[in-house]
Amino acid sequence: MASGHIVASFDEDLGELNTMLTRLGGLAEKQFADAMDALERRDIQNIDEIIARDAKLDEMEFNLNERGIEIIALRAPVARDLRRIIVTIKVAAVLERIGDYAKNIAKRSRVIIEHENSKSDNVSLARMAALVQQMLNQVLDAYVSGDADLAMDVRDRDMEVDRLHTSLFGEILASMSEGPNQVSAGSHLLFIAKNIERIGDHTTGIAEQIFFLKNGRYPSDERPKADRSSVSALRQN
Repeated sequence: MASGHIVASFDEDLGELNTMLTRLGGLAEKQFADAMDALERRDIQNIDEIIARDAKLDEMEFNLNERGIEIIALRAPVARDLRRIIVTIKVAAVLERIGDYAKNIAKRSRVIIEHENSKSDNVSLARMAALVQQMLNQVLDAYVSGDADLAMDVRDRDMEVDRLHTSLFGEILASMSEGPNQVSAGSHLLFIAKNIERIGDHTTGIAEQIFFLKNGRYPSDERPKADRSSVSALRQN
């Protein structure tokens, strides 16, 4: 591919930043997938590894941020080039936050695993997690390929995540009413479900950044939302 800039090293700088983000995204995606897998398989050892790896993800985000600022200072980019660097830094921060949610899922999964008498198997939770994992995978693909249409498709699916979260919220509350031994695990499942829903929200945020990078503006319509878990909680009282 021919260079788009007079200074070829600038293209190399942008390529380096893109590679750093791709690696960061891959690790964030792995952290989330591994956290859900550890909960399903009751894998304490993997949970320890997930928590330990979070420091690596933090380091990668810090290094990308520093490199992005350095490129801006040295190259003084404008227009689309500056937009690309700023978007990359913003997306990196979002991916680091997704990693934090994955770590939180792992920590709460540990408590659930240690309470083997509780009913923590939940098909709805697994279905919501699978949808969000697919969205995260596709939004990272959309970033690499610059596919704004795919990014908007991911954004639109956030409504389904919200619906699943609302339904799951009610299911977990109902299970907690079955007996005292369900309360602890249920409360942790509520937080895990919320963490998954928040990962979905952050994934749609990345999708909007991709749209901005491609079009120089954000989507004109408001992000669709369908999470009514707070209403469900009120109805339980």
